[in-house]
Amino acid sequence: MNGRIPLRKRLLVRLLIASGLIAVCSVAATAWLAVETTTRALREEQGQVLADDMDVLARLSGYAASHPDWTGVEKTVRELSAQTGRRIALTTTDRTPIADSAPPGTSLPVSAAATVDPLRTDTFSERGAQLGGTDPRVVGPYRLTAVERTKLDALARERQRCFARYGIDTSLTRTPSGRPVLTQTEGADPVYEPEVCADDWLNTPMPTEEKALTALQKRARGCLTRAGLEPGVPLALGVDLTGVTPKTPTIAPGFAKSGEGELWREAKACLDDARRAQLDPYVAPAAELFLGGGGDTPAVRFDMSPANKTKVVGAAGLVLAVTVAVTAVVATRLVRPLRALTEAAQQPPDRHVRVPVTTRDETGILAAAFNELTERRERLETQRRAMVSDIAHELRSPLTNIRGWLEVTRDGVVDPDPALLASLHDEALVLQRVIDDLRDLADADAGTLRLHPEPVRCDELLGQVVAAHRVAADAAGVSLRTAVDGTPWLDADPVRMRQALGNLVSNALRHTPEGGTVTLAARRAGDCVLLEVTDTGSGLAPDELPHVFDRFWRAEKSRSRRTGGSGLGLPIVRHLVAAHGGTAEATSEPGAGSVFTLRLPGTAGQD
Repeated sequence: MNGRIPLRKRLLVRLLIASGLIAVCSVAATAWLAVETTTRALREEQGQVLADDMDVLARLSGYAASHPDWTGVEKTVRELSAQTGRRIALTTTDRTPIADSAPPGTSLPVSAAATVDPLRTDTFSERGAQLGGTDPRVVGPYRLTAVERTKLDALARERQRCFARYGIDTSLTRTPSGRPVLTQTEGADPVYEPEVCADDWLNTPMPTEEKALTALQKRARGCLTRAGLEPGVPLALGVDLTGVTPKTPTIAPGFAKSGEGELWREAKACLDDARRAQLDPYVAPAAELFLGGGGDTPAVRFDMSPANKTKVVGAAGLVLAVTVAVTAVVATRLVRPLRALTEAAQQPPDRHVRVPVTTRDETGILAAAFNELTERRERLETQRRAMVSDIAHELRSPLTNIRGWLEVTRDGVVDPDPALLASLHDEALVLQRVIDDLRDLADADAGTLRLHPEPVRCDELLGQVVAAHRVAADAAGVSLRTAVDGTPWLDADPVRMRQALGNLVSNALRHTPEGGTVTLAARRAGDCVLLEVTDTGSGLAPDELPHVFDRFWRAEKSRSRRTGGSGLGLPIVRHLVAAHGGTAEATSEPGAGSVFTLRLPGTAGQD
């Protein structure tokens, strides 16, 4: 057998290869996960350091924006150093120390981390970023007086109430200069503004701002003239209801020239330069910021040393060797019973070979299932042979009678009188009944038994069955009764249910002596409906009950058609009930009669 299986396709070889691949992949995945986790941790730590550096830069830039020099910055530097745990040093552009958290005499890093210049770098508008332009915290001559702030606050609250009357929710914020700004809440339409609320009082520059704008206009007069604009063109603060605050004053709306983008950009650059010159006396001079070991942080990289690489390779080899050894032992024990199963399955079908069950694992369960399958196959083969013999017997007797009477009639021995024709008709009905029963069983086995379910009242169903068998019961001298508890309903095929109950009643009438009783009963039991056929016949022995629903089985060993049918009625009952989702059961005592119970799903709400 082993010679017919290629080496690469053997189960043992495949298991060894699979275990080896799993071991290699597991070691590689573990090593990669360790490296990746360490690298990610280092990157997160570096990212936190970078965030702290940006916070330091923003804090110092804010200090420079609100102070005309660096006097007193030493306290701020030491606070930031204590918070971040890093060295922080400020120097002038020529590296003259301004403030340093390190002890005196400590050398500076090779390069500066950033330049603190609020007139050219904005670290306030977007957290964690260095934007070009003037820091909004540089206010200078634009800072409002207390009286102006009070007046603007009153205007802002009045406009906020106006917006509220039109269903617009706003919140009050304040610019570094002290000017209040209304900001619409999230989800509101930033474009819509009721005309009644647009009084422009809140956007009008105050005297302090007018004075600063006039001075700025004088400084930018030459640039504006070169850009093709009137030297007296109005300037605007750029504050509106949406909370948009430009970093610098701009040309007032309506005075911008359309289609002259280059000239407009030149005018804007001139205005920015003039504003820097205007604000320069109010900010600290530009300074260099040094952080920790310097601003050049190398990229995070994780490399294993040769010793660690040797450890990883050794551990991988050890894991691989142990895995292969364990797999070889397990696979050998696994393959041995599989080979026995294969050899047993290749034996001729008529031998019905069993295999020994030596383990209690999945292989042992498979061997036990194989033995059970062999037993069922042997039992089915016996039943098949018996069924063929039974079918031949059931068909041979009526066909022999029909053929014999037809031959003697053809030879003129007897005349085809009504009695003979009635006898031949009875034999044909026997044949038809056997063929119909076999067809129903074939449909049930193939799963093609068609049902047409509909709501059925059990009392009406039992009444129809009793009416159909009343003549036969009277001829046999047997009393046929019904007993219904309540009004149970079924969702079933009424034709098939009458067929099933009819088979049970016919069987009961054949086995009930004259003067006996056959009772059809119906009652609800929980979610089910029980249909029972009870007779007062001879009953069945305990060893006969398990075979009562077998095909072609009869309690009478003589197989007499006078006291027994074809042996297919009860199997058909079982299949019909199973097709309806129910079960069929039988109980009996010798000499006390039998009870056949059909348990079917009931229909809710019909009782």
